[in-house]
Amino acid sequence: MTARRKSKGSGKSSPRSQSKRKRDPSTRRGSEGERASSTRSESDSLGSIEIPADRYWGAQTERSRRNFAIGDERFPREFIRALGLIKRAAACANAQLGALSDAKRRAICEASDEVIDGALDAHFPLVVWQTGSGTHTNMNANEVIANRANQRLGGALGAKQPVHPNDDVNRSQSSNDVIPSAMHVAASEQIQAQLLPALRGLRDQLERKAREFEPVVKLGRTHLMDATPLRAGDEWATFARQLGAATRDVERALDALFDLPLGGTAVGTGLNAPAGFDRAAVALLAQATGLGFRAARDKFDAIAGHAAIAAVHGALRGVAIALLKIANDVRLLASGPRGGLGELALPANEPGSSIMPGKVNPTQSEALIMVCIQVIANDVAVSIAAAGGQLQLNACKPLLAFDLLNSIRWLAAAARSFGEHCIAGIELRRATIERQLSHSLMLATALAPRIGYDAAARVAQKAHAENTTLRDAAIALGVIDAASFDELVRPEAMLGPADRAPRD
Repeated sequence: MTARRKSKGSGKSSPRSQSKRKRDPSTRRGSEGERASSTRSESDSLGSIEIPADRYWGAQTERSRRNFAIGDERFPREFIRALGLIKRAAACANAQLGALSDAKRRAICEASDEVIDGALDAHFPLVVWQTGSGTHTNMNANEVIANRANQRLGGALGAKQPVHPNDDVNRSQSSNDVIPSAMHVAASEQIQAQLLPALRGLRDQLERKAREFEPVVKLGRTHLMDATPLRAGDEWATFARQLGAATRDVERALDALFDLPLGGTAVGTGLNAPAGFDRAAVALLAQATGLGFRAARDKFDAIAGHAAIAAVHGALRGVAIALLKIANDVRLLASGPRGGLGELALPANEPGSSIMPGKVNPTQSEALIMVCIQVIANDVAVSIAAAGGQLQLNACKPLLAFDLLNSIRWLAAAARSFGEHCIAGIELRRATIERQLSHSLMLATALAPRIGYDAAARVAQKAHAENTTLRDAAIALGVIDAASFDELVRPEAMLGPADRAPRD
């Protein structure tokens, strides 16, 4: 493996891959009309079928393209990249074990590199809604790599020689072990390269706000009603801790994705794969990605059930729940600015209304909330799909891959956006906070140890009914003198026991 393969799966196109796209014959051969009318004939076990002449896919891909015109949802780029990584590793492992010639290995690896880099993305046309094993997309990769390899060797598209899509590109593999392996590789790369950095970055921003807001004492709220005071720093530190705990759950769940069923072939027995293929291929994948992939000890389980996928998505659901709480609280605390709580001033990123001038809306919170709702919905689909396998195969693999990778991408992007465009620029409206705190009836809680709960309740009720201060109501009721009231009712002294453990 070359150092160039250790890209950590950023999913971004490199200048090299962009130049490869420019060299792709499909982007420069004739007009659209010419391409549409020019075909070649390829065959499979069902017979011959016409294929667009400049496409690298073959007969099986074309049949799927025609038979499954269901929606426009394609496998994410990260998944196609993972297929390229797997095909490259498989070719190298087969060559190491004497199951593939070095000449074919080189040709397959060169074509796989183009798949990895995104240069051949236009040749992966299939939708997610296809066979539940993902066989069509595995064959799509086999056909594209074989045709591109043969073209590189001077052969004709569709000739299936010297490189054959099944006999060479798919050697020692089955769709049943390739597709779940690709799920694990793609998800692991994106969690490590995109999601975890985004979540940790947002957590750090929340912690910085907690330190910045630490000195400010504000009104607490329970049931959306006034409650006893707390520090604004405590509120924001809670946000950071909630997100931090959810992030650690993702980190823990990630380890299960490092077990790859590659080499289990059709049902987990490893039929038609040479001894040691699984370990050799997975070691090459670990080297290429810099991640801790290992050959799954129980390949039957990794093909028939997808507990690791369900567990990882369950952790993503936990992240969505934490972010949903944070986004809703930020939106609520910023409500107003005059008719709501009005404690937070949000960055004015864009006009908030097409009719109301000067309106600023909590748009980043709203976008994050929608992403979180969708991720929670995806978790329902993933749970049902993971539980829906029968006997030696789970036949919902494309759905599992699609929902898992989309959830990872959306959460990573939404967390980055929320941190950059909302949290970083949030400020406290300190005058509003001080006014609300000073008028709070729940400060009467500080009187209860001295005058009793019932008397303190009468003070709060009188102040509320007569729209007066707690101090005036308490003195009027004769339950406490002015000096004692002023000594007891101090918000800064109502933050908990003096020996309360400090925030870390």
